[in-house]
Amino acid sequence: MITRPDIVFVVADDLGYADLGCYGGRPATFGPVSPVLDGLAANGLRFTEGYSNSPVCSPTRFALMTARWQYRLRGAAEEPINSASRGSTTLGLPPAHPTLPSLLRDAGYRTALIGKWHLGYPPAFSPLKSGYETFFGPMSGGVDYFTHCDWRGRHDLFLGDDEHPTHGYLTDLITDRAVRWIGEVGARSAPFFLSLHYTAPHWPWETRDDEALAAEVKDNLFHLHGGNIHSYRRMIHHMDEGIGRVMAALRAAGRERNTLVVFTSDNGGERFSDNWPLVGGKMDLTEGGIRVPWIAHWPAVIAPGGCTAQHCLTMDWSATMLAAAGVAAHPDHPPDGVDLLPVLRDPAATFARPLFWRMKHRGQRAHRDGRWKYLRVDGHEYLFDIPADERERANLAKRQPERLAAMRAAYEAWEATMPAIPDDATVSLGYGAADMPQR
Repeated sequence: MITRPDIVFVVADDLGYADLGCYGGRPATFGPVSPVLDGLAANGLRFTEGYSNSPVCSPTRFALMTARWQYRLRGAAEEPINSASRGSTTLGLPPAHPTLPSLLRDAGYRTALIGKWHLGYPPAFSPLKSGYETFFGPMSGGVDYFTHCDWRGRHDLFLGDDEHPTHGYLTDLITDRAVRWIGEVGARSAPFFLSLHYTAPHWPWETRDDEALAAEVKDNLFHLHGGNIHSYRRMIHHMDEGIGRVMAALRAAGRERNTLVVFTSDNGGERFSDNWPLVGGKMDLTEGGIRVPWIAHWPAVIAPGGCTAQHCLTMDWSATMLAAAGVAAHPDHPPDGVDLLPVLRDPAATFARPLFWRMKHRGQRAHRDGRWKYLRVDGHEYLFDIPADERERANLAKRQPERLAAMRAAYEAWEATMPAIPDDATVSLGYGAADMPQR
């Protein structure tokens, strides 16, 4: 009989669908980009058609934390929450809302978030108010890897609710703290839940050897004048090395076999990402903005070498983690996510999973049902047969008007169950066509 598992939820930031070797990514000049993650996939289960709840970071994190459609909460209407919301009492994850970590904590799990939060600023919001016993990382969406300052130049590295100035490369600091925490709690009998949320490979484009760049990008953290695929791949590799150290810590604690490790990205890739064969990226509801890597590793339950085309969203994994721990959702906040445990046990045990998205940006909406996808962008409607056309180039809307109408109606029926997008919700793009040619 399997006892309650430990859980490690690893989230990369702006990672593209094909950035990892196990998803078709090409080696870098220094060699394989992601050997550790490729190994976890080879010894676990890889999802080929898994999605994030949003094509931008903080909305996805609302869904991850609540196992519910992010659209139910006001803060998730921001695309994304930005540093201008410091001091807001509305733009964040309400402390009273049950969360994945709070439910697990109340069931006896030790809980920690090590890495990015991006769900509102203290004093109204913080990880410690939403179920985590331990927090180390930045509160905002993007920070410099060496100064740990946000795009306004404000220091943003916290230990608990207090600023914690620390010297070092942020990816390594996150890994160091995670390894230390596993060493501490792994020696005890209680199960644990670790949210390991790297900022890599999010801009600015700094590798472990690029500390000199910190002064150069302090006034433009979007790093619009620099970066390249070589630095970008090295940043992924640094994260991959860190995940290897975390796996070694689990083995040293004797807890790897019954630890569910899940890896993904909060949304699709940004400017240097490889999304092949998909088009689009962050902020887009085309496949490149929402289809992301999903790797699950759990030796006690998941057979090695598995691959599945099961459709899923970020919030499904949160519901799955609660189910694996034997923890019920709060009755006042039933999950919208679905339990994927049957697929973890048998990758062929797939089931129908209709998916929906919406964005204030460009008036986007999308609905995936089986092989079909309905998409609207800038008022234009599209219908795609995704298995036959993953690049979404062959618009079948005029050839199949009845299917288009049915999928539009299904989307509108779903949207009617969600709050409307507030008029004051903001869209923060960071850059546009004046900065670089668009996709």
